[in-house]
Amino acid sequence: MHHLDALISIGGDGSLLIASALAQKGLRVIGVPKTIDNDLDRTVVTFGFDTAVAFATECLDRLHSTAASHGRVMVVEVMGRYAGWIALHAGVSGSADVILMPEIPYDLRRVIAKIKEREEHGSNFTIVMVAEGARPLGGSFVVKDKPPGHAERLGGIGEKVATDLQALTGKETRIVVLGHLLRGGSPNASDRLIALRFGAAAVRALEEGQSGIMVALDPPNVNYVPLEDATRRMKSVPLDCDTVLTARDLGICFGD
Repeated sequence: MHHLDALISIGGDGSLLIASALAQKGLRVIGVPKTIDNDLDRTVVTFGFDTAVAFATECLDRLHSTAASHGRVMVVEVMGRYAGWIALHAGVSGSADVILMPEIPYDLRRVIAKIKEREEHGSNFTIVMVAEGARPLGGSFVVKDKPPGHAERLGGIGEKVATDLQALTGKETRIVVLGHLLRGGSPNASDRLIALRFGAAAVRALEEGQSGIMVALDPPNVNYVPLEDATRRMKSVPLDCDTVLTARDLGICFGD
């Protein structure tokens, strides 16, 4: 018998769905949103996301040099199964020319048109940022495998896009998969601060007698929201959000 007084569950949608179920069974539970995908609802941001975006942006900065010097198309695959937050934020910050993400099924002809447009204006290279959950118009996700009892593992869309672009444009194309590199390393100052704020708020919530809630950023404050509400749906990128509009204003192609 463990004699648990309460549980603070730190994680993404899977962990917090379990936490919500435990709360409904009577255990005192507080949820803390932690996922690099930033796909939990009812919070502006989850910690881990900003560090992942910063690393992906730095990688894009480095890849620009080799892409430009060799006249290549560089395809960069990042995590983001069903939400394209990392691809969008890193793609805009790192000056990608194309961003492909789950929320906008892409037409490869649009991507090819963007590559040709850049060439006509004297840019002989293109940077394509791809979320692992991106899919072609009328197509499906690229699934690496589906272990028994586990969710399907996505992966391979970057390689498919790179192979297709090289075949259709004749341009030398390279693929870089950042994958789990996004999950490691030291957190940046923003993530450290929000993690500390979330942790302190979770302990305060227990002291106040709260249960079945998730701490959530609602600037400038950290508030409490029902765990059930936070895990009811996945937070995908709104297609009319300012970041998407900014990307389009900058001439970034989404393949649509």
